[in-house]
Amino acid sequence: MTRRTLVSSLALAATLKSQSTQSQTATPPQPRPRRQPHTEWKPRLGVLGKYTPANVEFAKTQGFTNMILSAGMRSTLDANTITDAQVQDVKATLAKFEMHVSAFQIDGNHIDPDPQRRERQNDFFAKAIDLARKLNVPYIGTQSGKDTSKPFLQQVDEIVRVYHEKYFPACERSHVAILWEPYPESPNLATSPVGFEALFKAFGDTPYVGLQYDPSHLVRQFMDPIQTARDFATKIYDVHLKDTEIMWPILRAGGINPVNNARWWRYRIPGMGSINWREFFTVLQDVGYTGAMSIEQEDPLYGADNNPGPDFSDDFKTGFIMAKRYLNQYVP
Repeated sequence: MTRRTLVSSLALAATLKSQSTQSQTATPPQPRPRRQPHTEWKPRLGVLGKYTPANVEFAKTQGFTNMILSAGMRSTLDANTITDAQVQDVKATLAKFEMHVSAFQIDGNHIDPDPQRRERQNDFFAKAIDLARKLNVPYIGTQSGKDTSKPFLQQVDEIVRVYHEKYFPACERSHVAILWEPYPESPNLATSPVGFEALFKAFGDTPYVGLQYDPSHLVRQFMDPIQTARDFATKIYDVHLKDTEIMWPILRAGGINPVNNARWWRYRIPGMGSINWREFFTVLQDVGYTGAMSIEQEDPLYGADNNPGPDFSDDFKTGFIMAKRYLNQYVP
């Protein structure tokens, strides 16, 4: 054996001994931690419409678990005229079909510049808050109110004053919150991020106001419904599911104010318009939203123009059914 061979052999032996020692003292491999199972996202899926036993039964039969109920003046849930006996009948029907109601829907101008109209609206809405308590309804969807004779920030201040004086005592008593739907054709400042920001800043940390988010209204105002939802996600307490189709050939030919009054947009059921619903639902999932989402059926291709009511017409029902087929890929 040469000197070089002897040195190499000794080095190899030392290396093997070192590896053997390390293997005896090293921590044995640990099993990979099991991944925590994810629960299925199951917000309540519902429909918006007038209260009738037939409408509640239809919603239940089609697999919906929620309703938003119209409760304005002269509706089937008119707080001015409904009796205690009728309230009990409504409760019994909802219980029979195991139907949850996330919100009333009530339009109106809460700061109407006409004193008599304002008083009538304020009195009715306060009664509706109490009715919501009797029927275990947590929210009322509405508009903020608007008075174009005043500057923007003065309107905001007036809204805050009226809500605190006229509505919040009833909200506190009934555990009901007032939610703004961003509907631009109504007496409403809550139609955009600018309006949302000003109103929420003025109201501070009160728990009695929030958003009933309807992304379709932002689409036709050429705002981003996804980013807006992301920016105000913690204020979204209830959701309208409605799409908007922009008819680009008509828009490009006539602009947003066409001289021939051609309609360049129309409401559609979800999936038939411009909204990326996958992205929208991801925003809600990211913040842990598990509330209700209800289809607002205003699609003229699915019976929205043939629904005299109060019971849903067959054509109108088709729109709900078709919308649910699309939504089931996201909301089982």
